[in-house]
Amino acid sequence: MEKAKLTFLGTGTSQGVPMIGCDCPVCRSADPRDQRLRASALVEYGGLTLLVDCGPDFRTQMLRQGVRHLDAILLTHNHKDHTGGLDDVRSFNLLEAKPVNIFCQEYVEQSLRREYSYAFAEKKYPGAPEWNVHRIGRDPFLVHSNAGERTLVWESGFGYRSEAPSGSEILPPVEVVPIQGWHHKEKVLSVLGFRFGNIAYLTDMNQIEEQEFEKLKGLDYITINCVKIGPHYSHFSLQEALDFFARVGAKESYITHMSHMLPCHADFAATLPPHVHPAYDGLVLA
Repeated sequence: MEKAKLTFLGTGTSQGVPMIGCDCPVCRSADPRDQRLRASALVEYGGLTLLVDCGPDFRTQMLRQGVRHLDAILLTHNHKDHTGGLDDVRSFNLLEAKPVNIFCQEYVEQSLRREYSYAFAEKKYPGAPEWNVHRIGRDPFLVHSNAGERTLVWESGFGYRSEAPSGSEILPPVEVVPIQGWHHKEKVLSVLGFRFGNIAYLTDMNQIEEQEFEKLKGLDYITINCVKIGPHYSHFSLQEALDFFARVGAKESYITHMSHMLPCHADFAATLPPHVHPAYDGLVLA
């Protein structure tokens, strides 16, 4: 099985930690592991660099991690804490002279077309982000190196014009396996997790399709979301997360998308079973 490397760029909920105006012990913690940007992950897989989710902290995450190249962005769902940074991919358009490939479900694309209408306009405002949107569902899909994408040439006052791809060496595509989940037990909102070889990254779920567990066999690492100890209408409780980890049976399991309602990192880690850990921003799985 091909191995991947995953870096947690953000492990917080939609409001992040610390939360604005909050004086709770978690929000006041001096432990940097308790300072959580909105949930996102950087995956290096088969020579490609992939981003899972692009929230409002995207710019900060890219600068903090020193990221200078992206082959694609994979979106789990359409909530703003997972899509709110997409305008800032303009920096990669300029840096790499390539459009950014975005993989998402159809309803997510429709949401992007409403929220970022200027990026889809027939006559774009100069400097609008350049994306290629690819629709995905439950079936495995291939992600290609962006070296094969058209080259963007900037023309002042007009924007980008396209030229044929350069002669750069193109790496083979990688296969990504989507995992179907739901952001509400009534199946109100579809969410996709993703498996990259030996690592699976899942977030913002509180129900997972029964047949999807077959896709999660033989993992070294897996993540799932938990915002608080007790029940939540759209996220796993702690016990539900632990039950999920036990069923999947990965070698190591990590909790992400955590709020200030969970204990401080050190205290929380001490309460968890062996091989289950709270993730934190900057943590690398490899």
